[in-house]
Amino acid sequence: MSWKIAALGFVLAFTSLLAIPHPAVVSEEFIYDSGPYPSVHASTIVETRGGALLAAWFGGTNEKNPDVCIYVSRRVNGKWMPGVQVADGVAGADRYPTWNPVLFQPGKGPLMLFYKVGPSPQAWWGMLITSKDGGRTWSKPRRLPDGIFGPIKNKPVQFADGTILAPSSTEDDHGWHIHVERTRDLGKTWERSEALNDADQFNAIQPSVLIHKDGRLQLLSRTKEMVVVTNWSSDQGRTWSKSTSTGLFMPNSGSDAVTLADGRQLLVYNWRDRPAPAVAPVVENEESGPAATGTRADYGVRYPLNLSLSEDGVAWSMVATLEDQPLPHGYAYPAVIQTRDGRVHVTYTWNREKIKHVVLDPKRL
Repeated sequence: MSWKIAALGFVLAFTSLLAIPHPAVVSEEFIYDSGPYPSVHASTIVETRGGALLAAWFGGTNEKNPDVCIYVSRRVNGKWMPGVQVADGVAGADRYPTWNPVLFQPGKGPLMLFYKVGPSPQAWWGMLITSKDGGRTWSKPRRLPDGIFGPIKNKPVQFADGTILAPSSTEDDHGWHIHVERTRDLGKTWERSEALNDADQFNAIQPSVLIHKDGRLQLLSRTKEMVVVTNWSSDQGRTWSKSTSTGLFMPNSGSDAVTLADGRQLLVYNWRDRPAPAVAPVVENEESGPAATGTRADYGVRYPLNLSLSEDGVAWSMVATLEDQPLPHGYAYPAVIQTRDGRVHVTYTWNREKIKHVVLDPKRL
Protein backbone atom coordinates (compact mmCIF):
# COMPACT_ATOMS: atom_id res chain seq x y z
CA MET A 1 0.00 0.00 0.00
CA SER A 2 2.86 2.38 0.83
CA TRP A 3 4.24 2.21 -2.70
CA LYS A 4 0.80 3.10 -4.08
CA ILE A 5 0.63 6.15 -1.81
CA ALA A 6 4.13 7.16 -2.85
CA ALA A 7 3.26 6.70 -6.52
CA LEU A 8 0.13 8.79 -6.10
CA GLY A 9 2.17 11.51 -4.43
CA PHE A 10 4.62 11.48 -7.33
CA VAL A 11 1.81 11.78 -9.88
CA LEU A 12 0.21 14.67 -7.99
CA ALA A 13 3.55 16.41 -7.62
CA PHE A 14 4.32 15.94 -11.32
CA THR A 15 0.88 17.23 -12.31
CA SER A 16 1.34 20.21 -10.02
CA LEU A 17 4.67 21.02 -11.64
CA LEU A 18 3.12 20.85 -15.09
CA ALA A 19 0.36 23.16 -13.94
CA ILE A 20 2.78 25.96 -13.04
CA PRO A 21 2.17 28.69 -15.61
CA HIS A 22 4.90 30.09 -17.82
CA PRO A 23 6.36 33.38 -16.50
CA ALA A 24 4.81 35.18 -19.48
CA VAL A 25 1.29 34.22 -18.39
CA VAL A 26 -0.38 37.24 -16.78
CA SER A 27 -3.77 35.62 -16.24
CA GLU A 28 -5.90 32.69 -17.39
CA GLU A 29 -9.62 32.12 -16.99
CA PHE A 30 -12.67 30.57 -18.58
CA ILE A 31 -14.87 33.07 -20.37
CA TYR A 32 -17.92 31.51 -18.72
CA ASP A 33 -18.57 28.87 -16.08
CA SER A 34 -21.66 27.42 -17.72
CA GLY A 35 -23.72 28.14 -20.81
CA PRO A 36 -26.96 27.05 -22.48
CA TYR A 37 -25.03 24.59 -24.65
CA PRO A 38 -23.06 21.41 -23.90
CA SER A 39 -20.54 21.89 -26.73
CA VAL A 40 -18.55 24.94 -27.89
CA HIS A 41 -15.74 25.54 -30.36
CA ALA A 42 -13.86 27.94 -32.64
CA SER A 43 -13.41 31.09 -30.57
CA THR A 44 -12.28 34.47 -31.85
CA ILE A 45 -11.19 37.59 -29.97
CA VAL A 46 -10.88 41.28 -30.85
CA GLU A 47 -10.08 44.64 -29.30
CA THR A 48 -12.66 47.24 -30.27
CA ARG A 49 -11.84 50.80 -31.24
CA GLY A 50 -12.89 51.84 -27.75
CA GLY A 51 -10.45 49.40 -26.13
CA ALA A 52 -12.95 46.74 -25.04
CA LEU A 53 -12.36 43.03 -25.55
CA LEU A 54 -14.94 40.84 -27.28
CA ALA A 55 -14.89 37.10 -27.82
CA ALA A 56 -17.19 34.93 -29.94
CA TRP A 57 -17.64 31.20 -30.51
CA PHE A 58 -20.19 28.71 -31.75
CA GLY A 59 -22.18 26.60 -29.31
CA GLY A 60 -24.99 24.05 -29.30
CA THR A 61 -25.75 20.41 -28.62
CA ASN A 62 -22.95 19.33 -30.92
CA GLU A 63 -21.03 20.62 -33.91
CA LYS A 64 -22.97 20.22 -37.18
CA ASN A 65 -26.33 20.23 -35.39
CA PRO A 66 -28.81 22.88 -36.57
CA ASP A 67 -29.14 24.37 -33.08
CA VAL A 68 -25.51 25.54 -33.13
CA CYS A 69 -25.46 29.37 -32.94
CA ILE A 70 -22.91 32.18 -32.63
CA TYR A 71 -22.41 33.73 -29.18
CA VAL A 72 -20.56 36.90 -28.18
CA SER A 73 -19.20 37.98 -24.79
CA ARG A 74 -17.89 41.43 -23.83
CA ARG A 75 -15.28 41.94 -21.15
CA VAL A 76 -16.47 44.67 -18.78
CA ASN A 77 -14.50 45.91 -15.75
CA GLY A 78 -12.16 42.96 -15.93
CA LYS A 79 -14.91 40.35 -16.17
CA TRP A 80 -16.41 38.45 -19.09
CA MET A 81 -20.15 38.95 -19.43
CA PRO A 82 -22.49 36.01 -20.18
CA GLY A 83 -22.47 35.04 -23.84
CA VAL A 84 -25.29 36.47 -25.95
CA GLN A 85 -26.60 34.76 -29.07
CA VAL A 86 -26.07 37.06 -32.06
CA ALA A 87 -26.57 34.75 -35.05
CA ASP A 88 -28.25 31.48 -35.98
CA GLY A 89 -28.47 29.36 -39.09
CA VAL A 90 -32.09 30.02 -40.00
CA ALA A 91 -32.40 30.31 -43.78
CA GLY A 92 -36.01 30.66 -44.84
CA ALA A 93 -37.89 27.53 -43.81
CA ASP A 94 -34.64 25.69 -43.10
CA ARG A 95 -32.19 25.84 -40.23
CA TYR A 96 -28.51 24.94 -40.46
CA PRO A 97 -25.57 25.00 -38.06
CA THR A 98 -23.34 28.05 -37.79
CA TRP A 99 -19.56 27.78 -37.93
CA ASN A 100 -16.25 29.53 -37.22
CA PRO A 101 -16.96 33.14 -36.20
CA VAL A 102 -14.21 35.69 -36.87
CA LEU A 103 -14.23 39.13 -35.23
CA PHE A 104 -12.42 42.04 -36.86
CA GLN A 105 -12.22 45.74 -36.04
CA PRO A 106 -11.24 47.84 -39.06
CA GLY A 107 -9.47 51.15 -38.59
CA LYS A 108 -12.64 52.91 -39.71
CA GLY A 109 -16.16 51.55 -39.88
CA PRO A 110 -18.15 49.17 -37.72
CA LEU A 111 -16.95 46.10 -35.89
CA MET A 112 -17.30 43.06 -38.17
CA LEU A 113 -18.31 39.50 -37.28
CA PHE A 114 -17.92 36.95 -40.06
CA TYR A 115 -19.31 33.43 -39.75
CA LYS A 116 -20.47 30.51 -41.87
CA VAL A 117 -23.87 28.84 -42.25
CA GLY A 118 -24.58 25.49 -43.88
CA PRO A 119 -24.80 21.75 -43.39
CA SER A 120 -21.04 21.18 -43.77
CA PRO A 121 -17.79 22.93 -44.74
CA GLN A 122 -18.30 21.60 -48.25
CA ALA A 123 -21.67 23.35 -48.55
CA TRP A 124 -21.53 26.33 -46.21
CA TRP A 125 -21.66 30.01 -47.20
CA GLY A 126 -20.26 33.20 -45.72
CA MET A 127 -22.25 35.62 -43.55
CA LEU A 128 -21.50 39.00 -42.00
CA ILE A 129 -23.01 41.09 -39.22
CA THR A 130 -21.68 44.43 -37.99
CA SER A 131 -21.85 46.53 -34.85
CA LYS A 132 -21.60 50.31 -34.53
CA ASP A 133 -21.51 50.29 -30.71
CA GLY A 134 -18.64 47.99 -29.89
CA GLY A 135 -20.59 44.74 -29.95
CA ARG A 136 -23.56 45.71 -27.81
CA THR A 137 -26.00 45.49 -30.74
CA TRP A 138 -25.66 43.94 -34.18
CA SER A 139 -27.01 44.48 -37.68
CA LYS A 140 -29.18 42.04 -39.55
CA PRO A 141 -27.12 39.24 -41.11
CA ARG A 142 -25.96 39.66 -44.68
CA ARG A 143 -24.93 36.81 -46.94
CA LEU A 144 -21.61 37.28 -48.70
CA PRO A 145 -21.42 36.87 -52.50
CA ASP A 146 -21.30 33.33 -53.89
CA GLY A 147 -17.79 31.93 -53.60
CA ILE A 148 -16.82 34.45 -50.91
CA PHE A 149 -16.59 32.99 -47.41
CA GLY A 150 -14.80 35.74 -45.52
CA PRO A 151 -11.98 34.84 -43.14
CA ILE A 152 -12.48 31.11 -42.69
CA LYS A 153 -11.09 30.85 -39.14
CA ASN A 154 -8.46 33.50 -38.47
CA LYS A 155 -8.56 37.30 -38.46
CA PRO A 156 -7.95 39.46 -41.53
CA VAL A 157 -5.32 42.19 -41.85
CA GLN A 158 -5.88 45.74 -43.07
CA PHE A 159 -3.49 47.85 -45.12
CA ALA A 160 -2.92 51.61 -44.92
CA ASP A 161 -5.27 52.25 -47.85
CA GLY A 162 -8.12 50.53 -46.00
CA THR A 163 -8.03 47.29 -47.98
CA ILE A 164 -8.91 44.25 -45.87
CA LEU A 165 -7.26 40.94 -46.75
CA ALA A 166 -9.09 37.89 -45.39
CA PRO A 167 -7.36 34.48 -45.21
CA SER A 168 -9.76 31.81 -46.41
CA SER A 169 -10.01 28.24 -47.69
CA THR A 170 -12.30 25.61 -49.18
CA GLU A 171 -12.83 21.89 -48.64
CA ASP A 172 -14.34 19.81 -51.44
CA ASP A 173 -13.91 16.67 -53.53
CA HIS A 174 -10.82 18.19 -55.15
CA GLY A 175 -9.06 18.61 -51.82
CA TRP A 176 -8.33 21.40 -49.36
CA HIS A 177 -7.27 24.74 -50.83
CA ILE A 178 -6.29 28.09 -49.34
CA HIS A 179 -6.93 31.47 -50.94
CA VAL A 180 -7.29 35.12 -49.92
CA GLU A 181 -10.24 37.47 -50.30
CA ARG A 182 -9.89 41.24 -50.63
CA THR A 183 -12.37 44.04 -49.96
CA ARG A 184 -11.77 47.79 -50.33
CA ASP A 185 -15.19 48.89 -49.06
CA LEU A 186 -15.66 47.11 -45.72
CA GLY A 187 -17.19 43.99 -47.20
CA LYS A 188 -19.57 45.41 -49.79
CA THR A 189 -17.59 44.04 -52.74
CA TRP A 190 -14.91 41.37 -52.87
CA GLU A 191 -12.13 39.90 -55.00
CA ARG A 192 -10.92 36.33 -54.55
CA SER A 193 -7.55 34.88 -55.46
CA GLU A 194 -6.92 31.57 -57.10
CA ALA A 195 -6.00 28.58 -54.95
CA LEU A 196 -2.53 29.06 -53.47
CA ASN A 197 -1.63 25.42 -52.90
CA ASP A 198 -1.44 22.20 -54.88
CA ALA A 199 -3.60 19.67 -53.02
CA ASP A 200 -1.54 16.84 -54.52
CA GLN A 201 1.32 18.13 -52.37
CA PHE A 202 -0.38 19.81 -49.41
CA ASN A 203 -4.08 19.83 -48.49
CA ALA A 204 -4.21 23.17 -46.68
CA ILE A 205 -6.92 25.20 -44.93
CA GLN A 206 -7.39 27.93 -42.31
CA PRO A 207 -4.44 30.25 -43.01
CA SER A 208 -3.21 33.03 -40.73
CA VAL A 209 -1.64 36.22 -42.11
CA LEU A 210 1.60 37.74 -40.82
CA ILE A 211 3.10 41.09 -41.86
CA HIS A 212 6.90 41.32 -41.82
CA LYS A 213 9.00 44.44 -41.29
CA ASP A 214 9.96 44.54 -44.97
CA GLY A 215 6.29 44.56 -45.98
CA ARG A 216 6.10 40.95 -47.07
CA LEU A 217 3.07 38.91 -46.10
CA GLN A 218 3.26 35.33 -44.89
CA LEU A 219 0.53 32.71 -44.61
CA LEU A 220 0.72 29.82 -42.14
CA SER A 221 -1.80 27.04 -42.78
CA ARG A 222 -3.05 23.77 -41.37
CA THR A 223 -2.66 20.64 -43.52
CA LYS A 224 -3.76 17.04 -43.70
CA GLU A 225 -0.08 16.24 -44.13
CA MET A 226 0.49 17.07 -40.44
CA VAL A 227 2.81 20.02 -41.03
CA VAL A 228 2.36 23.80 -41.00
CA VAL A 229 2.87 25.18 -44.51
CA THR A 230 3.74 28.70 -45.58
CA ASN A 231 3.24 31.03 -48.56
CA TRP A 232 4.85 34.43 -49.13
CA SER A 233 3.74 37.60 -50.93
CA SER A 234 5.69 40.77 -51.77
CA ASP A 235 2.76 42.71 -53.28
CA GLN A 236 0.17 42.87 -50.48
CA GLY A 237 -1.29 39.49 -51.30
CA ARG A 238 -1.90 39.88 -55.03
CA THR A 239 0.52 37.08 -55.88
CA TRP A 240 1.97 34.34 -53.71
CA SER A 241 4.79 31.83 -53.65
CA LYS A 242 4.02 28.14 -53.74
CA SER A 243 3.23 26.38 -50.47
CA THR A 244 6.24 24.95 -48.68
CA SER A 245 6.68 23.18 -45.36
CA THR A 246 7.84 25.14 -42.32
CA GLY A 247 9.08 21.94 -40.72
CA LEU A 248 6.68 22.50 -37.82
CA PHE A 249 4.73 19.33 -37.11
CA MET A 250 1.10 19.50 -36.01
CA PRO A 251 -1.80 17.01 -35.75
CA ASN A 252 -3.91 18.59 -38.54
CA SER A 253 -5.52 21.05 -36.15
CA GLY A 254 -6.39 24.73 -36.26
CA SER A 255 -3.74 27.30 -35.36
CA ASP A 256 -3.41 31.08 -35.35
CA ALA A 257 -0.57 33.57 -35.54
CA VAL A 258 0.05 37.27 -35.04
CA THR A 259 2.77 39.78 -35.86
CA LEU A 260 3.86 41.41 -32.59
CA ALA A 261 4.56 45.12 -32.26
CA ASP A 262 8.29 44.38 -31.90
CA GLY A 263 8.30 42.57 -35.26
CA ARG A 264 8.46 39.02 -33.97
CA GLN A 265 5.99 36.45 -35.28
CA LEU A 266 4.00 34.40 -32.75
CA LEU A 267 2.32 31.09 -33.61
CA VAL A 268 -0.14 29.25 -31.34
CA TYR A 269 -0.71 25.63 -32.29
CA ASN A 270 -0.85 22.00 -31.17
CA TRP A 271 2.89 21.42 -31.33
CA ARG A 272 4.48 18.05 -31.96
CA ASP A 273 8.15 17.15 -32.07
CA ARG A 274 7.54 14.52 -34.73
CA PRO A 275 4.86 13.74 -37.31
CA ALA A 276 1.48 12.82 -35.86
CA PRO A 277 0.56 9.12 -35.85
CA ALA A 278 -1.14 7.81 -38.96
CA VAL A 279 -4.20 6.81 -36.97
CA ALA A 280 -5.50 8.87 -34.07
CA PRO A 281 -8.40 8.55 -31.63
CA VAL A 282 -11.83 9.62 -32.77
CA VAL A 283 -12.84 13.20 -32.08
CA GLU A 284 -16.55 13.53 -32.64
CA ASN A 285 -17.91 15.80 -35.35
CA GLU A 286 -14.72 17.57 -36.31
CA GLU A 287 -15.75 19.77 -39.18
CA SER A 288 -12.80 18.93 -41.36
CA GLY A 289 -13.04 15.17 -41.58
CA PRO A 290 -15.30 12.21 -42.37
CA ALA A 291 -17.80 10.68 -39.99
CA ALA A 292 -16.38 8.85 -37.00
CA THR A 293 -15.37 5.30 -37.88
CA GLY A 294 -13.59 4.18 -34.72
CA THR A 295 -10.20 5.52 -35.81
CA ARG A 296 -9.08 8.63 -37.60
CA ALA A 297 -6.33 9.03 -40.15
CA ASP A 298 -6.92 12.73 -40.76
CA TYR A 299 -5.86 14.31 -37.46
CA GLY A 300 -4.44 13.50 -34.07
CA VAL A 301 -4.75 14.50 -30.43
CA ARG A 302 -4.97 18.21 -29.70
CA TYR A 303 -2.46 18.68 -26.91
CA PRO A 304 -0.12 20.14 -25.98
CA LEU A 305 -0.98 23.72 -26.96
CA ASN A 306 2.22 25.67 -27.45
CA LEU A 307 3.66 29.00 -28.54
CA SER A 308 6.46 29.35 -31.08
CA LEU A 309 8.31 32.54 -32.01
CA SER A 310 10.23 33.58 -35.10
CA GLU A 311 12.20 36.65 -36.13
CA ASP A 312 11.98 35.91 -39.84
CA GLY A 313 9.08 33.47 -40.31
CA VAL A 314 11.54 30.74 -41.28
CA ALA A 315 13.32 29.65 -38.09
CA TRP A 316 10.88 28.95 -35.26
CA SER A 317 11.53 28.29 -31.57
CA MET A 318 9.02 26.78 -29.16
CA VAL A 319 8.92 29.21 -26.22
CA ALA A 320 5.98 28.25 -23.99
CA THR A 321 3.34 25.62 -23.31
CA LEU A 322 -0.16 26.79 -22.46
CA GLU A 323 -1.68 23.33 -21.92
CA ASP A 324 -0.18 19.87 -21.75
CA GLN A 325 -2.55 17.69 -19.70
CA PRO A 326 -4.42 15.08 -21.77
CA LEU A 327 -8.14 15.69 -22.26
CA PRO A 328 -10.49 13.71 -24.53
CA HIS A 329 -11.01 16.68 -26.85
CA GLY A 330 -7.85 18.57 -25.98
CA TYR A 331 -7.17 22.27 -26.48
CA ALA A 332 -8.01 23.45 -29.94
CA TYR A 333 -8.60 26.24 -32.42
CA PRO A 334 -6.65 29.05 -30.78
CA ALA A 335 -7.13 32.70 -31.70
CA VAL A 336 -4.46 35.28 -30.85
CA ILE A 337 -4.23 39.08 -30.91
CA GLN A 338 -2.02 41.77 -29.42
CA THR A 339 -3.87 44.68 -27.84
CA ARG A 340 -2.75 48.30 -27.82
CA ASP A 341 -1.32 47.95 -24.30
CA GLY A 342 1.13 45.36 -25.63
CA ARG A 343 -0.47 42.33 -24.01
CA VAL A 344 -1.13 39.19 -26.04
CA HIS A 345 -4.53 37.52 -25.70
CA VAL A 346 -5.19 33.89 -26.65
CA THR A 347 -8.56 32.15 -26.60
CA TYR A 348 -9.11 28.48 -27.38
CA THR A 349 -11.51 25.59 -27.04
CA TRP A 350 -11.06 23.69 -23.77
CA ASN A 351 -12.22 20.06 -24.18
CA ARG A 352 -15.17 21.24 -26.31
CA GLU A 353 -16.79 22.36 -23.04
CA LYS A 354 -15.54 25.90 -22.46
CA ILE A 355 -13.59 28.75 -24.00
CA LYS A 356 -10.40 29.69 -22.17
CA HIS A 357 -8.73 33.12 -22.22
CA VAL A 358 -5.03 33.53 -21.49
CA VAL A 359 -3.21 36.88 -21.27
CA LEU A 360 0.54 37.00 -21.92
CA ASP A 361 3.35 39.51 -21.55
CA PRO A 362 5.30 39.07 -24.81
CA LYS A 363 8.42 40.66 -23.30
CA ARG A 364 8.75 37.51 -21.19
CA LEU A 365 8.58 35.12 -24.12
